[in-house]
Amino acid sequence: MVPSVAATAAIGVALAQGALAASFSVSGQQFKVKAKQVDGTGFAQYGGIDSGYAEMTGDKKVLRPVAISAFKNAKITEMCQSVVTDVPLIGKVTMRLEAGGGGNPVTAKELYLDIAELDADATFTNIDIGVAAKDTAKPGEAGGRGPAIKPGDRIQENGFAQQADRAVLNNVEQKAWATTAGTFTLNGLSLRLSAGDKAECYKG
Repeated sequence: MVPSVAATAAIGVALAQGALAASFSVSGQQFKVKAKQVDGTGFAQYGGIDSGYAEMTGDKKVLRPVAISAFKNAKITEMCQSVVTDVPLIGKVTMRLEAGGGGNPVTAKELYLDIAELDADATFTNIDIGVAAKDTAKPGEAGGRGPAIKPGDRIQENGFAQQADRAVLNNVEQKAWATTAGTFTLNGLSLRLSAGDKAECYKG
């Protein structure tokens, strides 16, 4: 798994340099993310569509509605990410990744979270609710605060969105289909595989 983490970092650099479009077919599985705190600036949130595989096997694809949360910069404290998958001849296996503990949070720039479910205690600073999605990154009269809409997003450009100078989310539990970032620094990275589903970041 370590080479795959290195590859992910390389892709993040390419995204930041504009070498790749941040669009891909999402897998047929959601993954869970838990964090003590997400503290981000330049926040925007709008609806979108991910295209991905319907199941673990086969080539059938479906469209999935998502809430896209975008941050220009973010710090994530005590992050845990897990996914449970069925492995032939073995059964359920949980991949669990942890980072950002010990007072050294995970940091990200141009962070996009394609979310299916989110539970948290949230505080927003200078929030605008009801902004057109295409204006969340425009300066001047539109007062855009968030990062640019990433290439490949399927959104309604004039659809509902919200934005804020800062968003702080505590006790975060979320299910997501995808995460992309320009840079993603995982301080204190720990990745483990375990049999069964008891090592999930949270239940439910």
